[in-house]
Amino acid sequence: MEDHKILIVDNEYGFSSDLKEALDKKAYLVFIAENKKQAQEAVRSQKPDLVILGTITPRGDAFLLHQWLKKTPAFNDLPLIVIDAPPEKQLTQGWRRDEGLRLEAEDYFCKPLKASALVPVVEKLLDETTRKIKVLVADDHAVVREGIRALVTLQKDMKIIGEAIDGKDAVDKVVQLVPDVVLMDIVMPGMSGIEATREINKKCSKVKVLMLSQYDDEENVLASTQAGAFAFIPKRSAGSQLLDAIRAAR
Repeated sequence: MEDHKILIVDNEYGFSSDLKEALDKKAYLVFIAENKKQAQEAVRSQKPDLVILGTITPRGDAFLLHQWLKKTPAFNDLPLIVIDAPPEKQLTQGWRRDEGLRLEAEDYFCKPLKASALVPVVEKLLDETTRKIKVLVADDHAVVREGIRALVTLQKDMKIIGEAIDGKDAVDKVVQLVPDVVLMDIVMPGMSGIEATREINKKCSKVKVLMLSQYDDEENVLASTQAGAFAFIPKRSAGSQLLDAIRAAR
C-alpha cells in the first residue's frame, strides 16, 4: 500500500488538505494540484496510481483534464474518481451536462463529502486495479517490433503504448507518451540507440531504458551502461528474460 501514489486535483484547499490527511494515514503518497496545468505536470512526473478529480477553475478544465487522461495512451487506464460541485453550485461550477454524458470514471460523488467516506473507495479501487507497465518499442525493423508487441501484449501487466523507428523518434515518443520502459535497439539509422538513451536520461530520467540488441559484445554493453540504460538484453534471449527485465525496471 505504501507504494501507491494518489493525485488530488482540486482548488478548494480545505477539501484537498482534509482528504490528503486522511489518505496519508493509510501510508499512501499523496500529491495535490490546484489546476489543469499542475495536474498534467504531476501526472507526467509522479505517475500516480489513481486520480481524484475535484473542482477546478475555469469551469470546463476538469473535463479537459479528464479528456487528456483518457486520450493519452500512457494514462488512459488510470483509475479516476470524480468529485463534482455541490448540487446548488453545479450550474456555475460543476460539470456541464454534455461533459457528464462523456464522463469515464470508476466512481462519481458530489460535494459536500467527508474525506473519511472516500478512503474505503480509494482502498477498494487500488486493491482491484493493477496498472499496466507502459512499454515503448524502438527498433528500425518492423518484424522485430511486431514480435515484441506480440510477446508483450500477452502479458496482463504490460501494454505497448507506442513504437519508434529510430533514435530521434524514440526520444520524441518518450517525451510525448511518457512510458515506464523503453525497449531500445542499438543500431538504427540517424541517432543510435546509445545516443537516444543518453537523451532520454537527460529529458525523462524516470523512464527506464532496456537495451535490446543482437550486438551484445562487451563494448556495446559498456556503452549502454554509460549512457544510462537500466539493463542490456541480447535479442537472442528475448522472451522470459526480457519480460523479467521489464518488470524489474518498473
